[in-house]
Amino acid sequence: MELPSIGTLLLVLVLTFLVMMWVRRKGQQSKFPPGPTPLPLLGNILQIDFKNIVEEFVQFGTKYGPVSMAYLGPKKVLILNGYDIVREAYLEQGDVFSDRPGLAIPEMVFKGHGVLFTNGERWKQMRRFTLSTLRNFGMGKRSLEERVQEEARCLGAEFQKKSGTFFDPTFLLSLAVSNVICSIVFDDRYDYDDKDFLDMLALMKEIFELVTSPWAQIIDLAPNLLKHFPGPQDKLFKNFEKLRKHAMEKVKAHEETLDENFPRDYIDCFLIKMNQQKDNPTTEYNYENLVVNLIQMFLAATETTSTSLRYAIIILLKYPNIAKKMQEEIDHIIGKSRCPSIEDRVKMPFTDAVIHEIQRFTDITPLGVPRATNRDTVLRGYHIPKGVTVFPMITSVLKDPRFFKDPNIFDPAHFLDEQGKLKKIEAFIPFSIGKRVCLGEGLARMEIFLFLTYLLQTFDLKCDMDPEDIDVSPIPNSGSYVPRPYQLSVTLR
Repeated sequence: MELPSIGTLLLVLVLTFLVMMWVRRKGQQSKFPPGPTPLPLLGNILQIDFKNIVEEFVQFGTKYGPVSMAYLGPKKVLILNGYDIVREAYLEQGDVFSDRPGLAIPEMVFKGHGVLFTNGERWKQMRRFTLSTLRNFGMGKRSLEERVQEEARCLGAEFQKKSGTFFDPTFLLSLAVSNVICSIVFDDRYDYDDKDFLDMLALMKEIFELVTSPWAQIIDLAPNLLKHFPGPQDKLFKNFEKLRKHAMEKVKAHEETLDENFPRDYIDCFLIKMNQQKDNPTTEYNYENLVVNLIQMFLAATETTSTSLRYAIIILLKYPNIAKKMQEEIDHIIGKSRCPSIEDRVKMPFTDAVIHEIQRFTDITPLGVPRATNRDTVLRGYHIPKGVTVFPMITSVLKDPRFFKDPNIFDPAHFLDEQGKLKKIEAFIPFSIGKRVCLGEGLARMEIFLFLTYLLQTFDLKCDMDPEDIDVSPIPNSGSYVPRPYQLSVTLR
């Protein structure tokens, strides 16, 4: 009798323990934000259309509220919809929501180096150094403004060569924006027909398209398995290695001509810091961080700013009356004898409002760059565990109807008060907010204003389509919003 009694007792204890664990787990899950019911192992991947992931996640906000959760395989993803909740997370709990998640593609390509996808001490040091160096070399200062003005004139000269014909401005805009970055990191600019420059831009464009494609979301589900199969990642790795080699050649050339008393650019400043810390075995100032920083700066700054400019032009072609009104303001404030200056912006509320509305309406990073929690926290009463990937859904903020009367309509009046002055709106966060706000915000804002006003000052713009037939909605099935192809014609004013 004793053995069966002991066996029965053990069985009861085991069952009790399992039931308690199940109840505890269910209790924990009940504290998580709402979302679609996940399947074992697969999570919600069969329920989510990855080609339309932006729209899917926006619908989560409608169905489940501002805080929701999805499971991409076993991986938890937190989705924030609307300005209030993004602000609450990124500003009021900024320290908690300041990490980057371990995304498969960045991990494979950058291998934990650089500033964009790192955390902890490496991120802090690389961000602090990059910000201070950009300021020293003119972010927000006259010297950098002059570099952008010079490049605007070079871009205008290239446009004028095509005067009277229809052409796609995409590549020329990318070349101009990239040349501004070149002046900061290499202390030099390239001719628009330079083969090395053209090859580098083509590589960066392919990398950006691969990283922002739906495939990047899919490979993140099972990176250790999928990376062994043939796929787009093969091209990505080859392109990155070519870029890495090109950047390293620039670094080596700088080492040979380095004068620590007169640093010329970002590379020089980094090399000086490397020499100062050469005896520190744990220093973050090494070749890998330098090379990856260079590539990340080019990728982030070139694609986003050139896409904004390309979108700006097609919108002005769609609404020629707005372009004409901007030209009238440009003629009145700047005239035609000098290049636009950043100081002109405060005197040009309509032009400034149009540029704000372009950035709001085009919404080129609708998901936002994902972040991650660095410790457990509570948000709106929900338990948010450490390490959760967070999508802030910038698109839901820029199109929040509480801040913008007709969020799906392009209207510069969204940013103008009753006196026609520029109106500040707290939900205007195209560069995100908080500790991970875009490093290049100041530079991007300067470039968009100076390039666009110079082109409108110099040229009348025309499209090969009737304005009513121009479609300003983005290319579908993309993780980032990019404009549809169009042909532009310019004539000197």
